[in-house]
Amino acid sequence: MRNPQLNGDGELQHLLTLEGLPAPVIDRILDTALPFVSIAERDVKKVPLLRGKTVFNLFFENSTRTRTTFEIAAKRLSADVINLNIGVSSTSKGETLLDTIDNLVAMNADMFVVRHAQSGAAHLIAQHLSATERPHIHVINAGDGRHAHPTQGLLDLFTIRHYKKEFHGLTVAIVGDLLHSRVARSLIHGLTTLGTTEVRVIGPQTLLPAAVESMGVRVFHDMRAGLGGADVVVMLRLQSERMKGALLPSAGEYFKHYGLTVEKLALAKPDAIVMHPGPMNRGVEIDSAVADGAHSVILPQVTFGIAVRMAVMSMLAAN
Repeated sequence: MRNPQLNGDGELQHLLTLEGLPAPVIDRILDTALPFVSIAERDVKKVPLLRGKTVFNLFFENSTRTRTTFEIAAKRLSADVINLNIGVSSTSKGETLLDTIDNLVAMNADMFVVRHAQSGAAHLIAQHLSATERPHIHVINAGDGRHAHPTQGLLDLFTIRHYKKEFHGLTVAIVGDLLHSRVARSLIHGLTTLGTTEVRVIGPQTLLPAAVESMGVRVFHDMRAGLGGADVVVMLRLQSERMKGALLPSAGEYFKHYGLTVEKLALAKPDAIVMHPGPMNRGVEIDSAVADGAHSVILPQVTFGIAVRMAVMSMLAAN
């Protein structure tokens, strides 16, 4: 069965998920992103790869960081960028998602960056474009429900490769609210595909998905045991807005057991890096001394995110 993200030549047609995406394609995205990092250091931060193309940012959920980095990435590639205010758009008047897409296609859209609360929304749009024979239009999933956030997964992979050079031999610990985290799912798929030696997930039973072991990870409920000898520590935001019912006693209790402090980080390897997809809840999942400390690569993640999104967009446009 053909991968819906790839065209007939095996090149990237859409970016919907890292699940099932072949390792050579992931490596090619990371390699393509590398030269884009240095563009930020130029006086003129633009290249003409998307000149004449129109990119629509369709954000049905709020997100300052992801939307802004996608907008910066597209503009640095010289694209025309349209940010659609979904709250006052036709969808709030009863128009269906696919009707909205068809109308934007009629306005000569070349690429859609889609963030949606429902899992599978980006896939639905990609299938619709394929069924209506519009292979020149591309879809990037900027986060769908609890399902996937592939560009965040890619920028996390890029960050790890930047500091650790390769994935073989690494132990990566992902800590916190995995139950609600599309970021964690994408990162786990990417890490296992690229041959990471050990991927650990650490959290209370109530915040881990059922049968999470089937994703190829080791499960720890004790943070100190899970951090032992880790090369990379990825902290996840506690997504209180997605929680139904009392999954935790209190934020203070959570920090006591699963918050990353200097003391707990000392259990990882001396050269371990600390990552966080943001936004951070200081004093809930991470202590400020760690977030701002020497092991933290949280701000470089944001910088790398622009380069990775430029890479994805340029590869899609080239196809």
